[in-house]
Amino acid sequence: MDIGTISLILMVALIVLLAIGMPLGLASASLAVLVLVLKFEPTLLLNPFSFGDGILTGRPGTGPLYILAQKIYGLLTDYVLISVPLFIFMASLLERSGIARDMYSSLNVWLSRTRGGIAIVTSIMAVIMAAMSGIIGGEVVLLGLIALPQMLRLGYDQNLAIGVICASGSLGTMIPPSIVLIIYGLITETSIKSLFTASFIPGFMLASMIILYIIIRTRLNPHHAPLPEPDPNDPEPAEKRKLFGAFMSIVVAGFSTVLFIRAAFFELSGSNAASQGEPARLGTADYLPWFAGITIVALLLIFFVFGRQRAKIGWEMGKGLVAPLVVIGVVLGSIYGGITGITEAAGMGAFAVLVIAILRGEGSFELVWDSLMRTLKSTGTIIWVTIGAAALAGAYTIAGGPQYVADLIVGQELPTMLVILVMMLILLFMGAFMDWVGIVLLIIPVFLPIVLRLPIEEIGVFGQLEPSHVAIWFGVVFCMNMQVSFLSPPFGPAAFYLKSVAPPHISLTDIFRGFLPFIGIQLLALSVLLIWPGIIALLL
Repeated sequence: MDIGTISLILMVALIVLLAIGMPLGLASASLAVLVLVLKFEPTLLLNPFSFGDGILTGRPGTGPLYILAQKIYGLLTDYVLISVPLFIFMASLLERSGIARDMYSSLNVWLSRTRGGIAIVTSIMAVIMAAMSGIIGGEVVLLGLIALPQMLRLGYDQNLAIGVICASGSLGTMIPPSIVLIIYGLITETSIKSLFTASFIPGFMLASMIILYIIIRTRLNPHHAPLPEPDPNDPEPAEKRKLFGAFMSIVVAGFSTVLFIRAAFFELSGSNAASQGEPARLGTADYLPWFAGITIVALLLIFFVFGRQRAKIGWEMGKGLVAPLVVIGVVLGSIYGGITGITEAAGMGAFAVLVIAILRGEGSFELVWDSLMRTLKSTGTIIWVTIGAAALAGAYTIAGGPQYVADLIVGQELPTMLVILVMMLILLFMGAFMDWVGIVLLIIPVFLPIVLRLPIEEIGVFGQLEPSHVAIWFGVVFCMNMQVSFLSPPFGPAAFYLKSVAPPHISLTDIFRGFLPFIGIQLLALSVLLIWPGIIALLL
């Protein structure tokens, strides 16, 4: 059977199976078998008793089946895949310990008298949590438990509160270490470290857009975010700024001291000399005077500008932020500092969170067991979807599907940006009905080769991508699409995560209504990536 007919049958069958509620992993695996049969042994459909006479069944373990098995085995045994359960475990520990709650309390202390301050705190907290674990569902649930009751109690507009929690809670898709980027890198054989680096600016751009929207909306409509009653123990704004300066001086002093010790260790141990011309980033003797100078300036500010008493009070007010900053430093610092790879960084981050929980007196067998059980369930879901979707993508590739689709689209001689916009519409549509794991495994292997064949000078409006950056750019664009999918009705997962912990009077309709302005913000951020693709290369 020709590949065009197989593609049509596959598309209709996938929609039907998902519509009747079949799990994506099982549906994908079943269709993988169907694609192989239609392409290589269609007589099995009309005459099942011919089993053993064709390419597929005549010599089991060879031909297309062998190629498919090798593809799935290679994906599941990739070392980087281990980072997925490790990041999920780390996120579970964060959710069940008091680290996240203390972080929220500390952020709230500094912004309590700011219009829309709690909504801004919620967004900042989501960014920090995204930079710690890269998990989406847990963030939305945790923010729904911590921030939603607080905002509703203070009289915040319900739609604003809902939208901020879900839009901010899904930032783990864009901000490293994003699991979506990890899976994309595995499937496309793109450098995951480069994907992380490229997504930094777009991720924080989106977070900044959300915070800016909160500020503008609450200024234009003050009744959407009433200020809480003044606390007589709350310092005056000028004094609070000094306390914050004292706290940040302590953090900077500690951070620069750690970097000084690290650089000194690399130099004295001979690690830089043994690295054959690739010394550790920020780890050479040239940086020692800078780190020492920063530490000395920070200490001078603490003792002679802000004062030790103010520093002590500032530390008490902001110490809830220290543990998250340590975890971020361990995870991202070990990756970008050249100390470890992605998988080892995930393990170090999980270990750091566990140690912090124990030092805080929150470590227990129940905490670890509950976190492990949640990790097992979440990882199991991802792995089964990965197996099924990888099987279908592999079968379709063996049958010649990606080449057929590429020739079909490129052969139409459409403008480059129109081709990309069509892809964006398809991704947005699929994202409204399918989990991101299935999309990255099923759609990306078809779309990416097409993008790589497009004239690179016609991608975007301003600036131009380097040929080596096209796959990285498309990965970041894909993740921005998945940001939208988490909020898109009718199956936006963020809505169901929030509904599981929201008060009974908040319906799914209310939740989706609160999403609308934030979907617009996400589409605006996506437009920036399409118009100015070079933004992803600013840090590469």
